[in-house]
Amino acid sequence: MDYEQVSIPEYDGDTYYNSYEDRYSDADMYEPPMPEIIKKFLLYFRNAINEGMVYEMQNLYENTFPKLSDQYFDKAPWPSDNEVRKIMDDDKTFLMLYKELYYRHIFARVPNGPSTRQRFGSFYNYCDLFNYIFTCETPVTLELPDQWLWELVDEFVYQFQSFTQFRSRPRKTQEEMDMLASNNEVWNVLLVLNVLHSFINKSNIKLQLEVTASGGDPDSVAGEFGRHSLYKMLGYYSMIGLLRLHSLFGDYYLAIKVLENIDMHKKNAYSSVPACHISTAYYVGFAYMMMRRYSDAIRTFSSILLYIQRTKQLFQTRSYQNDQINKQTDQMYTLLAMCLVLHPQCVDESIQQVLREKNYTDRMFKMQYGDLQEFENCFQMACPKFLSMDPAEDSVKEAVKYQTSVFMAEVKQQKMLPTIRSYLKLYTTLPINKLVTFMAQGQGQRESNEPTDDKENLTKHLLCFKHKMKNIVWNKGASGLDGSFHSGSELDFYIDRDMIHIADTKVAHRYGDFFIRKVLKFEELNRKLKSIKV
Repeated sequence: MDYEQVSIPEYDGDTYYNSYEDRYSDADMYEPPMPEIIKKFLLYFRNAINEGMVYEMQNLYENTFPKLSDQYFDKAPWPSDNEVRKIMDDDKTFLMLYKELYYRHIFARVPNGPSTRQRFGSFYNYCDLFNYIFTCETPVTLELPDQWLWELVDEFVYQFQSFTQFRSRPRKTQEEMDMLASNNEVWNVLLVLNVLHSFINKSNIKLQLEVTASGGDPDSVAGEFGRHSLYKMLGYYSMIGLLRLHSLFGDYYLAIKVLENIDMHKKNAYSSVPACHISTAYYVGFAYMMMRRYSDAIRTFSSILLYIQRTKQLFQTRSYQNDQINKQTDQMYTLLAMCLVLHPQCVDESIQQVLREKNYTDRMFKMQYGDLQEFENCFQMACPKFLSMDPAEDSVKEAVKYQTSVFMAEVKQQKMLPTIRSYLKLYTTLPINKLVTFMAQGQGQRESNEPTDDKENLTKHLLCFKHKMKNIVWNKGASGLDGSFHSGSELDFYIDRDMIHIADTKVAHRYGDFFIRKVLKFEELNRKLKSIKV
């Protein structure tokens, strides 16, 4: 698909502002007088942006703005852009950025969520902002912190997701249906894709990443726009936005392919925003799981969860991004637990400890015992909120139902494998007839539509075991989609006539790293105690 053929709605100066305010602004709502401290903050914020003071902007954006939101606008919107314009001399660049924060705050903090008018207003403000960035012949002079650029792209995709869910919601008012019918271009999926691809193409970020991976100079292929930090980072974060978007539509192959030039297993300059790093791992791990690449999913989830454990003090402050990080962390532990049931293997001791402390072991036991409802509950709690391009009512629910059915079909094929594995682990050789007897005895204690009480059916399950335990595993230095087939089972077997021969391939635990970490932690506690005594 040629996304460049899809254009962003354009507006012309005052004509745009007048028509926009008349249709979708909150100008008709009563507003209390703006506190003096808010006026001073906005003026200082505007000056910092205009003068390119990136570090000061970052402090105002990450610290001052959230604190003022808590103090003055905990469950209420910030002053409308009409009020802010009065003290800003109609500074259009700052007003576009302010309105992005204004609408984002409404989505995150105002009870009952945004109104239909506010959803439309946010969309048209994004159009205005992106046209300002795209349509210039030379790079704009605007500089923004990486955190803000990531959250801008992430919020853009989130609001598209929220609008799609809102559009498919039943029991809408007549006014809402009329507005939706007369504004088909609002949050159109092709327009959203066009924006993300435009940022990627404008910045030449794919070429930059490719050259960087080969040890070259990315500036040599960046072009005039790609050398500018604003375009470079927007291009990179747009790739993560596409990863999320394709995952929401259930295209997991394309979701991973978008990141083919990114080495997700090595820290680099682009992973400086923790929320971006964590969101990437969540969607990559989920895509691997749905593609039945459980080893890669387990490695992805384990790596990011260890990172979160080491840096969790960064996520203690209250903000919508930190709330999202905490939610995704719980979701990834659940997804990891599911993957470990379907594809058992060793994980880091600290990960296992968290799984035990949060009672994931009880859920894992139920899933190992063949509880399909537990699988379904865990999946629906931990999966993304899938979308559908169909504008019909309840289409989003149908999308979730369909993706759940796809996953559950895979689970049902493996329902008996944990029981078979538990018996095989006890023997080095085992007659098939004896295993048939064990399975028949166990089957009386559990519900199952998969009979295993005869030799032919059991042989099918043994072949299924061999097949399911072998999947594509990523090779170091390859792209996310490449890999080779490996067996991830902790045991292997072959059948010779009526005898099963079992080989234990379980790798011995490496205790050295575990004890080194404990010794270092003990020494750190000793230093703290000595400093307290002094």
